[in-house]
Amino acid sequence: MTWYQTYLLFGHGLGFSVLLAALPILTLLLLLGVLRKPAWFAGMCGLVVTFALATLAYKMPVVTAVSAAGFGVAFGLFPITWLIFWAIALFRVTVETGQFEIIKNSIGRLTPDPRLQALLIAFAFGAFLEGAAGFGTPVAIAASMLIGLGFSPFSASAICLLANTAPVAFGSIGIPIITLAGITGLPLEKLSGAIGAICTPVALIIPAYLIVAIGGWTATSGIWVPLLVSGAVFGAVQLAVSVYVGPQLTDILAAIASIAALIAVLRMRRERVVHEGHAALMMERFARMGTVPIARRAVALSRDTHLSRKERGEDGAPGVGAELTMEERVLPSYPIGTVLYAWMPYGLLVACVILSGWCPLQRVFERATVSLHWPLLHDVVYRVPPIVAKASPYHAVFAFNYLATPGTACMVATLLAAVCLRMSPKQFGRVLVAVVKQLRLPTATVSLVLAIAFLMNYCGATATLGLAFAASGRAFPFFSALLGWMGVFLTGSDTSSNALFGNLQVVTAQRLGFDPVLMAAANSSGGVMGKMISLQTIAIAAAATGLNAADQVRLFRFTLKHSIVLAVVVGCIALAYAYEKQVLGFRF
Repeated sequence: MTWYQTYLLFGHGLGFSVLLAALPILTLLLLLGVLRKPAWFAGMCGLVVTFALATLAYKMPVVTAVSAAGFGVAFGLFPITWLIFWAIALFRVTVETGQFEIIKNSIGRLTPDPRLQALLIAFAFGAFLEGAAGFGTPVAIAASMLIGLGFSPFSASAICLLANTAPVAFGSIGIPIITLAGITGLPLEKLSGAIGAICTPVALIIPAYLIVAIGGWTATSGIWVPLLVSGAVFGAVQLAVSVYVGPQLTDILAAIASIAALIAVLRMRRERVVHEGHAALMMERFARMGTVPIARRAVALSRDTHLSRKERGEDGAPGVGAELTMEERVLPSYPIGTVLYAWMPYGLLVACVILSGWCPLQRVFERATVSLHWPLLHDVVYRVPPIVAKASPYHAVFAFNYLATPGTACMVATLLAAVCLRMSPKQFGRVLVAVVKQLRLPTATVSLVLAIAFLMNYCGATATLGLAFAASGRAFPFFSALLGWMGVFLTGSDTSSNALFGNLQVVTAQRLGFDPVLMAAANSSGGVMGKMISLQTIAIAAAATGLNAADQVRLFRFTLKHSIVLAVVVGCIALAYAYEKQVLGFRF
């Protein structure tokens, strides 16, 4: 059985066809952005609309449509959910064994300055968590850590949402890029390098942007060196690893390098207390975000002669009447060996991922890959001009690379960590059961979104939208990033956005003569700026910090303006690269 795609529906022009082809996206937008329905429910309704569109408007055979949706679900389960499961399991192993508390306190002891604490935890350590687990984990964990150090729930949430930008494209051991490569058929290493080239300029400015957004320009006083060092080191390592190694370890290695550089800078500065006048100004700036860090509040209280003795801490209670060091805030000290032992599970993760990517071992693993021609879909659908030069079959091959996938490397690291941390089989089993429960709805959401994406690709809806985006002409690289931004806002995931719009970017790029790799990379890079306004991400932050409904609305309004500004920045970067490539022969 052979079925040929069509891109203009019911004999009407492109405008009418685009309105119909956009119905699944509009459905997601309505349910998520307006009616605020759960993501899994929006995905289910979106799939129903997509199935009706494919069979009734595009005249796709029902059996073929079901097979295409099933192909998307299968890809959502493996390798995506397989990787997410073990990444979160590794994190929960560190929590259950008490090692994560050591990790948190060892970071919190480095500096009493709330600005530098935000830089260390929200930006650097948050990037590490994004690389290791992703899918909301860094926002939830980093925000909880900041609250433990004296930040208000609103401020902690806002800081972590702004910081969780540059690393998102390489999150969860590179799964957004792996998904993008799988759905577009573009080379993984080229996509990784292109996304690194776009995200690096953003990584350079994010630390300073974060501090300015929270406290204004005066909040950067005295900390320009840490701001510049953290951004420069993260950006440089991110670019180098993404180009020469691949996407799997980009965030993890860049974050480790940034943390190490920040620690080195803080050790050299050896500053324990900020000048009182400046501390008062910082208190005022942070108070606008609902934050009055303990050490800063002490300065303001000691200057107010109308406060009671108890408020000043003159009753002998530590913590409000004098400048507090981290030790006085009851953050325990650990020997270096204890700290390294706590970080050991993530060291194992890095080692396992590196080994799995080692060429000799990788060749062995790839020989075990099982390639399945997806039934009732492989070479059944034919793409036709103007999307391709001549009618050609649309392949559908499911690669079950159970040894070569990063999820398996993460599984090995998790098992080794459980053994090294002396977890009992019963305790480890409880961890796995808890992760299964945690991922029930997220797995359903990811699978449904991927089913929508694959069905839109195979029925021709993505191609119809691509023809419309081609109308943006030479400005398409700019709008390419904004399309990715919209995708993450809708789905809450750069992975899902890449699945939904990745092939559309390729189709449009080919029609306009742009590099498909660059346009697909722009989709992923622009998408990361939609993470901070995604309703799912805001819900995760609210759950972790206890924000009420009013504060959630206020948080969305706060992050929206910054999300738009940064998405425009990424669009301009993509546009500059597109024309640099044409004029100077730029290659990734």
